[in-house]
Amino acid sequence: MAADFYKVLGVQRNASSDAIKKAYRVKAREFHPDSNPDDPQAEERFKEVARAYEVLSDPDSRARYDRFGEDGLSGAGMADGFGAGGLGDLFGSIFGDAFSFTGGAQSGPPRGQDIEAYADISLAHVITGGAVPVEVRTAVRCDDCNGSGAGEGTKPVSCSDCAGTGQQRRVRNSMLGQMITTSPCQRCGGIGEVVVTPCKSCGGDGRKITNVTYQVDIPAGVDTGQTLRLSGCGAVGPRGGGTGDLYVHARVARDEIFSRDGFDLVTVLPISFAQAVLGLTMNINTFDGEKKLTVPKGTQPHTELVMPGLGIPRLNQRGRAGGRGDLRVIVTVEVPTKPSTEELELIMRLAELNGDDTGDGSKSLIDRLKRPRRD
Repeated sequence: MAADFYKVLGVQRNASSDAIKKAYRVKAREFHPDSNPDDPQAEERFKEVARAYEVLSDPDSRARYDRFGEDGLSGAGMADGFGAGGLGDLFGSIFGDAFSFTGGAQSGPPRGQDIEAYADISLAHVITGGAVPVEVRTAVRCDDCNGSGAGEGTKPVSCSDCAGTGQQRRVRNSMLGQMITTSPCQRCGGIGEVVVTPCKSCGGDGRKITNVTYQVDIPAGVDTGQTLRLSGCGAVGPRGGGTGDLYVHARVARDEIFSRDGFDLVTVLPISFAQAVLGLTMNINTFDGEKKLTVPKGTQPHTELVMPGLGIPRLNQRGRAGGRGDLRVIVTVEVPTKPSTEELELIMRLAELNGDDTGDGSKSLIDRLKRPRRD
């Protein structure tokens, strides 16, 4: 009895093409012969899954199958190994060359690893931007062998196991014909060459581990947690392999005077009671130098005064600064903790003018302060 291709893939008869493709990916991985070396039936199930997908992925063949069943596919070009490209092309088109039966494995020295580092910067540096030194411990090319890994006066030779291709192929016969799988050569690690006489400095690896300092250009406006990518500044690959990337994570140090709120800067300005009542104009320190700030008469505690354009530069999508936030000054009114006799008298007079109830005993407190101290 012929298998139901929809059941083979585990989809409904009205499944979309995307659903069929997704189901095939799952089933093909599950029954691939290389994933089931001890199961002699895996190859047959894989062939069945591949045939089901070949039929249902094509609108014309699917329509014929829905109407006439598998018999309706006779003479439709399905008998030559699943189409002109064969099963290898079919599998490769779904999963990419890395899963193709006919190759796709990378040869040559592998690329070096990506590395991470942190850049500790001050809030003042966030305003201006600029280069900061970042030290990393990483793999660099060995100068003695120029990265080849071969000792002085020698050079790497072609690997005899893979004939210099860096790949080993395995041929398997099946009802579909020959299936060829490739993998990196175990002897040379996919490089295609072996070192007979290793370099004494690097032991044949073609690289050394050392500390390297990079000058990293930090854009104005950067914040803690943002990451900069420096292409080609990571670890060098072995035996002349390519270089990875360096990812630098920003860490902004706390500032004693200013805090950050988005693209705004926030600071606290303590003033006296008299200054809050009478108002004043004063110079305050900013990251742009001294700037004048006017505190209006009758300013209340926790009033926020805004100084436009003195905040954090705004980063755009390209990582460039454009415009700046504001500096927000929060006013606090300081109350004397140990007022003098004269201060208390003035405050009492003010309370009387305003009709404020200061509570019993206030006058007697002033009287006690006026009395001469007894030794």
